[in-house]
Amino acid sequence: MARSKRESAGGEPEVAARPDNRTLSPSDRVVPTWTEGVARQASRTVGGPLGRHAVIGRHWFWTPLRVVLLLAVLTLAAGWLAKSPCLQTYTDDAGETALDWRDGRQYQAFCYSDTVPLFAAERLDRPGLQGFPYATSWTVDEGAADEQVRYMEYPVLTGLFQWVNAQTAQAWAATGWLPGTSPVAVYFDVTAWWLALAWVVTIWALVRLCRRRPWDAAIAAISPLVVVHVFTNFDALATAAATTGLLAWARRRPVLAGVLLGIGGAAKFYPLFLLGPILVLCLRVGRLRDGLRAAAAAAVSWAAINAPIAVLYPDGWREFFRLNRERAADPDSLYNVVSTLTGWPGFDRALPPGQEPVVLNTASGLLFGLACAGIGWVALAAPRRPRLAQLCFLVVCAFLLTSKVWSPQFSLWLVALAVLALPRWRLLLGWMVVDALVWFPRMSFYLGVERDGLPVEWFLGAVVLRDAVVVALCVLVLREIWRPELDVVRHPTAPGIGTPPDDDPHGGVLDRAPDALVLGPGSHSRPG
Repeated sequence: MARSKRESAGGEPEVAARPDNRTLSPSDRVVPTWTEGVARQASRTVGGPLGRHAVIGRHWFWTPLRVVLLLAVLTLAAGWLAKSPCLQTYTDDAGETALDWRDGRQYQAFCYSDTVPLFAAERLDRPGLQGFPYATSWTVDEGAADEQVRYMEYPVLTGLFQWVNAQTAQAWAATGWLPGTSPVAVYFDVTAWWLALAWVVTIWALVRLCRRRPWDAAIAAISPLVVVHVFTNFDALATAAATTGLLAWARRRPVLAGVLLGIGGAAKFYPLFLLGPILVLCLRVGRLRDGLRAAAAAAVSWAAINAPIAVLYPDGWREFFRLNRERAADPDSLYNVVSTLTGWPGFDRALPPGQEPVVLNTASGLLFGLACAGIGWVALAAPRRPRLAQLCFLVVCAFLLTSKVWSPQFSLWLVALAVLALPRWRLLLGWMVVDALVWFPRMSFYLGVERDGLPVEWFLGAVVLRDAVVVALCVLVLREIWRPELDVVRHPTAPGIGTPPDDDPHGGVLDRAPDALVLGPGSHSRPG
């Protein structure tokens, strides 16, 4: 972009010191009703596309940030309403109030949320320190050959998040004069409140990252994936940390970026994957020190959260890692799809409960490692340095596609990254609709054919379709990396844009930096 100038005290024009601190004029924004067919068609209900002579950026209240946040709040409200049928209660034979999950209601109404069964399963319904995670254990299949001692199965930050919310719900119910229902319903509502706030933070950071394209964040704000999955599990905590970490990096604060990514890694592991693209791109531009500072800060913050639990309750702390090693391929994984549809017995064939699938774990890890190596080669060999968001999106997609676990809410990890990497509205909304629709044959499959559910082939077919769409998005990102003139972030196609093309608006110290290391033929030093 052109450098913004202002008059210094001595009357001399002064140039802004750093590109990421420049102030954009309204004419510098990309107008979606000029560039995106979906936005242009949607605008017809409110008068049509923005006029060529319209005044932009002058409204005293309705800024792009506030409009996008309002859209996010409305989507979150729809998400809560979608889960609300699972909060209906009834009085059982003992006269106790309980949630009405009889006859598979949670599957029939498509409102299932892990939050509800985990309240009792993780012993969060115990008062005070009796249910403190990682210190509390219980035995499953007691007296059987496969008897196991279990602990909280989530990473430390997510486990403590659940426990604090459970204590809040129990305190709410204990007062007697506050409105409420069963403790588990109050627990769900308290958890949903904080998850909604975490998603609002995600959208806020995304708008800030999309400086010239703030309306792109509306794709994430209205995503059907949010309606279906934001309250299915606790992944919004990690998306908030990951997106704010990328924002800190974009603002040239590598230590803060590392701290936020480390916090996210203590909730769900995927934010730590974003350090890989940062380090590889820093290597390409000769700024490896900044990348190492971010990685070190992430390691310190992750360790600071985990160390007290690991020292005080080592068995409970290791539970998350143990279960991830021992679990078989999830229904949503490609391994299970191939096994079910072809009759293939799997890498490890039939294993007794609690037996680690060593070959599956090795194959999954090896495939992910190979995919990351390929992405690293692309980062160093592409004719123009890829944007950070493009590589982050590819790495997380590679993990989901090669992992033995793709829980449905994991798709939330991709929402903000996809908007940054490939802000093409029609494509992204199409993918989000396909991914969100996987939920319905999944729930119907869990309901069971004997209760008028769908057979497993419908669910597996939806999984294959979703994975195919994600692969197609990855191919498009790779195409734009190799042909950067097709990248709409670097080369806006809208008429009237008043600034030259961008390099990497999310790259922080990488933005406009010259290359120091490039693989393949050609110069060893290329402009960014």
